[in-house]
Amino acid sequence: MMKKIARIALALGLSLAVGGCSSGTANTGSNNQGGNESQDEGTKPALRMIMQYGLFDPNKEFTSKYIQEKTGYEIKYEMLPAENADEKLNLLVANKESFDLMKLNAAQFYNLATAGALEPIDELLKAHGDNINQAIKPDSWGSATIDGKVYALPETGAGVSIGEELVVRQDWLDELGLKIPTNPDELYSVLKIIKEKKGIIPLTGSRDSIYGDIAAAFGVLTDWKEVDGKLVHKAEQPEMKAFLEYMIKLYSEGLLDTEMPINTAPKAIEKFSSGKAAIYKLAWWNAGSTISALSKNFPDAKVSVIPYLRGKDGKATIGAVANTTWFIAIPKASKHKEDAMKLLNAKLELETFKGMAIGTEGIHHEVKDGKYYPILPKFNDELNNASAFMTGVDEEKYPTYWQARVRKDPVLQAYYEEFQKNSEGIIIVDPMSLAPPIEAVSKNTLKLNKLLDDNVLKFIAGSEPLASYEQFLAQWHAEGGTDMVRAANEWYATTK
Repeated sequence: MMKKIARIALALGLSLAVGGCSSGTANTGSNNQGGNESQDEGTKPALRMIMQYGLFDPNKEFTSKYIQEKTGYEIKYEMLPAENADEKLNLLVANKESFDLMKLNAAQFYNLATAGALEPIDELLKAHGDNINQAIKPDSWGSATIDGKVYALPETGAGVSIGEELVVRQDWLDELGLKIPTNPDELYSVLKIIKEKKGIIPLTGSRDSIYGDIAAAFGVLTDWKEVDGKLVHKAEQPEMKAFLEYMIKLYSEGLLDTEMPINTAPKAIEKFSSGKAAIYKLAWWNAGSTISALSKNFPDAKVSVIPYLRGKDGKATIGAVANTTWFIAIPKASKHKEDAMKLLNAKLELETFKGMAIGTEGIHHEVKDGKYYPILPKFNDELNNASAFMTGVDEEKYPTYWQARVRKDPVLQAYYEEFQKNSEGIIIVDPMSLAPPIEAVSKNTLKLNKLLDDNVLKFIAGSEPLASYEQFLAQWHAEGGTDMVRAANEWYATTK
């Protein structure tokens, strides 16, 4: 449907003024009809920007007023709806509403770029993008490049970091005289003793968090892996079967929560924090509430992080993705292309960007031991939604600025920093992270990952024998896997 609508827009002549959510809204900007020219020297047109949905009014936010103050541009922000956002966006394209900037997810970006609705920005970047080119690293541009032309600023977020790691009730390990496990075999032994001596669930988890530390110890790190110069999806990797054999063993012996295939994340957290389970893969962003609940239930409970498990080679690795989170595009029919690029460039001026990210020192943040800490409640009150206004980030500095958000809670901060410390030097980044949107990949990824995950849970729980894995894999290939792997490798070959 998305492509059909975009083609309708093309048939209408691509006089596309890609628009916002409020129908019939007049453009409050320049009367200049030239399309690509700035207004007379000393004046700046009002610009319109489409954003993703959020539970706030962007035009009333502190950050929107800050951007206008620092750049001199008045910007009218409008949001896509919470539901059917893609359909709404394409209808706005067909209806020729006027926009100057758009913050798009990968699928939206690919569909509009290939439909001819977005402006190639190579020349605009050369003319007006000095701050942008300083802020965004050369490798990041590939994700926003189609057929050799750049169609958007890639917004990569806060850099590569690790979100989850196994944690264990240290007080129970001490009680049983056990050491923290360092590999899957040691983990098995610890789980077995906990089951025998404590009579609780040794290891719990949720249906949405199948992989991670244990899978990584067997070599299953991310969706994609380079093998002999070619990309192989994790569904096709022999390491997947070794991982499954281990998990099946845990499940069949009652060492893995028998309800794991149906557990939600909150349910798994509840089992750990209520003393029903000894080990859980904790996400740092859930650490504050999880540890608080555990401490309330068991004031003397102690928790330790289990360092990433070592594989058979004696080395630990953990996978991560470094994908482009958002794509900041200029619609082809914008009347203010140069000014749109000038705005994007002005927002990435060093001090302006720092102010967007963490506000003013002494008001929104403070510096202690070389680290940025939020001043509460001012930081939350005025900067809680600041990331929605990002249109590309300073990839060198933003990860450091962003960590101020983690330091709003000392427990959350402690777990975040320990996870990152444990992962230093052992992170393997998914080789598809820098790929542009590829139709066969974009179209099939969610569907095929769901097919894989559903079957992985069946194998672990024993409702399907592992002997039928090749039969599943044939289905996975037939339903789009073959096309997806071929397209991924065609792109990968161009990077050599």
